[in-house]
Amino acid sequence: MTTTYAIALGSNRPGRHGTPADEVRAAVAALGDGVRGVSAIITTAPLGPSIRAFANAVVLVESAMAPPAMLRHLKAIERAFGRRRGRRWGARVIDLDIVLWSGGRWRSAGLVVPHAGYATRDFVLRPLEQVAGAWRAPGTGRRVRHLAHMVDRRRPRP
Repeated sequence: MTTTYAIALGSNRPGRHGTPADEVRAAVAALGDGVRGVSAIITTAPLGPSIRAFANAVVLVESAMAPPAMLRHLKAIERAFGRRRGRRWGARVIDLDIVLWSGGRWRSAGLVVPHAGYATRDFVLRPLEQVAGAWRAPGTGRRVRHLAHMVDRRRPRP
């Protein structure tokens, strides 16, 4: 059975393919023939201690792989690009995360889908909205475009 994955891509360190945006484009190519939609690459401020801006995008990938197999595939691509595990929120040549899966929810050791923080992250929701704005988030039933609007909306000051 073929399902669809929304994969978030990010880079804030040049690598063997060039600039962070070049790394994101090369990672999209590495995902192969199953890619069915690609957002624009956006530049965003870093989270945490990193000082380098990120290049971020989202792709839709069709695959017969179950979520754990897809995660292994993504981690193999990260390693091939030179990604090494290290400091959380640090600079990275490429980061690939499963954000949503058309199968709904998945929970196993080391993997939770939907991604725990995606619904509060503008750098994920803006590109995700471009390729899957009508996708309904498991649990809330809200469409991605509504989640993006909620993150964009100004918050009242305390």
